Amino acid sequence: MGILDWFKNRPSQFDPHSHSSDSDEMTLRAIDKAVTLTNPRLKLVRAYQERLAPAVAISVRYLRELVLALPPAIKVAEANWSSDPVLRAFFIAASDIPHTLTRSPNLRTLFDKYPDLEEACFILGMSFTEQRVLGMSMQGELIQRDVVQTVVGFSDHEARICGHQDAEVRRLLGTQVYEYLVAQALSEIGEERSERRELEDNRALLRARLRLLQQQGPGLGSVFGSAPESSGEQLKLEAQLLENERQLEAIGSPQSALDAELEMLRDVLEHPQRYVRVEQKKLRISTMNVVLDESSTDVASDIVFSLAQLSGSPPLQRAIVLSRVARSELPEPRMNFADAERYL
Repeated sequence: MGILDWFKNRPSQFDPHSHSSDSDEMTLRAIDKAVTLTNPRLKLVRAYQERLAPAVAISVRYLRELVLALPPAIKVAEANWSSDPVLRAFFIAASDIPHTLTRSPNLRTLFDKYPDLEEACFILGMSFTEQRVLGMSMQGELIQRDVVQTVVGFSDHEARICGHQDAEVRRLLGTQVYEYLVAQALSEIGEERSERRELEDNRALLRARLRLLQQQGPGLGSVFGSAPESSGEQLKLEAQLLENERQLEAIGSPQSALDAELEMLRDVLEHPQRYVRVEQKKLRISTMNVVLDESSTDVASDIVFSLAQLSGSPPLQRAIVLSRVARSELPEPRMNFADAERYL
């Protein structure tokens, strides 16, 4: 099974509420997933489970705290937009809500698979921006102009992680963040593998050129009077081959390369905060999404969301909100007439 197949068919193995022996079992499953996704041959490394277990336990504990810290789910409904300041902050118009929902194949698949399911939970992901502008502000009964203000914006809405209940969605989020950590380790391991592969390819090329020169140089070189040049080229190739061997020796043998890969995986899982950080944000904003302080007399509302920062390549920042939605809010699928015409 390839990596993408594993991601599509993975079981929900992360449980933020497990403790004690259940947690130990989850750690073993997490180790197995990490090794399978990076390099199954890591199981050949001596005591690989014992070496990975403390780091995996750190990641699991970090992810448990992360998903349990998410605020309670908000209700997403088009009819509530005008009366709910949180929905107005996240969506520019009420019509943006069904547009976001209809673009989620995961949400539609969930409802189609479970006809009796009346309400689903999901993670609402959004791009988050902060912009400094000049505006007006009320100070008591006076209007101040050209006041430096911060305006926040939310766009690019997505609903990908879906489930029956709050706990299931938190568990799925923890699973996906763990897979992200493993992917970062795989990326770093891939760079090491590429370096070794390039050195091995160069060594094979140098050996072939040197062998060809040794076979042809003494005979043809003497006939055409170019033996000294061939000799110099041979010395150059031999020096390059020696340097190549030195670099490969520095990287280590194939067995030591496996050990190094295990250490790279362990290092990533031991420091999850390097790669994933989630900050809980609470903002007091106006009806125009201007951030207000406590002294402002403008009409204001409090919004709460989580700001996730991923430091991979490329780095990514997304606002995420645990949400729930009724089946009735999901628009009926529209017929794609362009695709239908191709079958007529």
